[in-house]
Amino acid sequence: MLNNPVWAALSGPQAGYAEAAGDAARYLPEISAFCAISDPADPAAWRDLATLTDHALLTGPSITAAPGWVEDSRMRGVQMVGTAMSAVDDPEAVPLTEHDVPEMLELVARAQPGPFRKRTVDLGRYLGIRAKDGRLISMAGERFRMAGWTEVSAVCTDPEFRGQGLGARLTLAVAAGILTRGELPFLHAVHDNENAIRLYGRLGFEHSTDVVFASFRYTG
Repeated sequence: MLNNPVWAALSGPQAGYAEAAGDAARYLPEISAFCAISDPADPAAWRDLATLTDHALLTGPSITAAPGWVEDSRMRGVQMVGTAMSAVDDPEAVPLTEHDVPEMLELVARAQPGPFRKRTVDLGRYLGIRAKDGRLISMAGERFRMAGWTEVSAVCTDPEFRGQGLGARLTLAVAAGILTRGELPFLHAVHDNENAIRLYGRLGFEHSTDVVFASFRYTG
């Protein structure tokens, strides 16, 4: 499952957020940019994907485009798992809902944590920390969910408030909710973001596998 988390999510617990065709699926566009195929080595699955979209963002340990698809970009990443971690709630963390989406999108624009759309918040539990003046300054939440696992995602802090440990606190708070449900948390980080990887290691996450985030375009 963890080798193909988007497919495991979209063909499993998050199928209600998917558009699917054969061995391919994608999140509804307003929820996430990610797509998935059951087997990246299967040309037929890529053909199924072409019936859903002509631009696809995929992730996994190894992805090579099938004929008819062109790779536009590729970023190396790491997947980390919290199989032996403990986590705690945070008393200052407040739940974020669809009513907070405008503020969340503004924070994402400032902090650049990665893909986040108007309905990404529908995928799971999101928590935030606000400044004394009420501004949303840090957040984290849940994204890919499959049997027994949920991803911690969108961990970000306003640049003005970095260095105070807010992202770490929210990562632990989101992980605590996942563990309480009897699931295990995992997350992804950009391979070159050594500070984030070290931080997640201190929080109890361990390296699982190297992954790529790759964007493809269908040319027919």
